[in-house]
This record gives sequence, C-alpha cells and structure tokens, in this order.
Amino acid sequence: MNDAALSMPAAGHVGPAADAPAQTRKKKPVMPRVDFLNPPGAPAYYEPDSIAWDVFKNPVSLFVGGIAAVLLELGEPRVRAGVWGHSIFPTDPVTRMRRTGMVTHVSVYAPRAVADKVIGGVVRMHEKVRGTTSEGEAYHANDPELLDWVQATVGYGFMEAYAAFCRPLSNADRDRSYRESKPIADLFLARGAPTSLAEQQQQFEAMRPRIQSHPIVFEFLDIVRRTPAVPGPLRPFQWMMVRGGISLLPLWAIERLELDGEEYHLAWWERRILKAMGAAFERIHIKNAPPAQASRRLGLPSNYLYRG
Repeated sequence: MNDAALSMPAAGHVGPAADAPAQTRKKKPVMPRVDFLNPPGAPAYYEPDSIAWDVFKNPVSLFVGGIAAVLLELGEPRVRAGVWGHSIFPTDPVTRMRRTGMVTHVSVYAPRAVADKVIGGVVRMHEKVRGTTSEGEAYHANDPELLDWVQATVGYGFMEAYAAFCRPLSNADRDRSYRESKPIADLFLARGAPTSLAEQQQQFEAMRPRIQSHPIVFEFLDIVRRTPAVPGPLRPFQWMMVRGGISLLPLWAIERLELDGEEYHLAWWERRILKAMGAAFERIHIKNAPPAQASRRLGLPSNYLYRG
C-alpha cells in the first residue's frame, strides 16, 4: 500500500466497513492486494477527468477531508456506536487507515469488477453489524439513513478539503462531483445519498439535530494526534492537518461537537501552510500510487493528474 493510503483516517465508510465483527476482530485482517494497472483499458466507476480522480490523488485532501468526514459521522450516535463497537480503529488505527485507504482507492481508481468485489464484501460485512447505543437506540450498519449520511459526509469532507487546501472548486464542480459519485454510492447501498450541493445541504440540515458531542469524538482526535498516520515528511504537520479538518465543519457542527476551543482552532498562517502543501502535492507525481497506475491502465500518461 502506498503512502497516500496511510493519510486516510477511517475515511470513506468509517463504520465497520473493512473490519471484522466485534467477536472476531482480534485477528488482524489481511489486506488484499489490488492491481490498479490491469487489465489494460478496464474502466473505473469514475472517469479520469472526474472530480474524484483529482481529489483522491492528493494526500492533503485525503487526510484533512477524512478528519472532517469522520467527525461528522462520529457525531451521529448510531454511527458512533457501530464504529467504536465493531471497528479495530480504537486498538489498531494504522491497519484501519490502510484498509480504508485501500477501499477508497479501489472505489475511485480500480477496474469496475474489482470495485464490485471489494465493495460487495464491505456491504456483506455491514449486514452483520447491529447493536444498541448506550441510549437504547437500535442501529444496523446497512440502515439506509446511516449509509446515506456516511456517503454525504464523505463527499463533503474530501471535496471541501480539496477546495480549501489544494485547488478551488466552483459550486458547479461540487454538483458534478455529487452526480459522479452516484454509481459508487449505489454499490454501498446509499441510494439516497446527495446528488447535488443542494441535496447535501438539505441532508446536513435534516441530520443537524442528531449531531452531538461525545467522549469518543475526543478519543478519536487523540488517536489521530499521536498515531503516525501520514507519510513521514508530513508528520510534523499532522495535528495542524487534523485542525484543518475541524475547520471545514459547518459552524453549527463545530459548536455541537464542542470543538470550538482554542486548541482546535486553525490559525491563518497554518491555513497558508496547508494550502502550500496541498498545492505542492498537485504537482508531485507518485509513480507507483493507484492514481498513476490507473492512468497508465487507461492508456494515459502516468502524470496525467498532476499539474506542472
């Protein structure tokens, strides 16, 4: 797995997606190897000129956007219970990040047949994940409402991180990105996921009353603060990137999650550093990473996605 995958902290489908159920999760899951180079010409679910192909190549947007998505997901009590009760993230965050990075890269860059197989396995694993929150509310990982919420947070987190720190996106780009994500959302059974910016905003407003702070939110932040979750050169900036993810949240979400304290604030000069880092990774061509390999599979230059 390439370094970019390490930059994705349980982003994608933060629930128990790629993990074993609670009763068996002591066994470390084996990460399957995915061939992004073959077979030649095999299309992915996203086209090479899609917004997703740009967004997911950049480790800054991956890590920062993943933080934002996960925080929104952990704010929902049923998602939170499923994540902490059935995921290995609390005990083995690096393996969890690598596995989630693999699933996300497969969703965006792998041949469709590979994506079908991997995502099908995620859906089957979700089917086993059921329980009751500490407040007595039942949850099921394949609940359509929860799947739609996770998909909405994923689209929002990664895209807004890219727009804020890597390359500006227009609202038309956002609409396009949500439309392009529908085939993958359908594979994850998130058939009510937003297909436009307006639908995303409506879904956030509908979920707003359910978002609440919880000690697990701060446990998650502590884990990603102390765990080496990004490529080595970026590790001095990891906590800054975490706070960059917090800065992307709607103001109401920051307040409801109780993340409005000074220690979670991103200073203006730190924002400039993150923007410089994001812009730099728009130009850094990682030849053996899934984005470059997928480009070659489709007959494009290895540096197709990189500018300058």
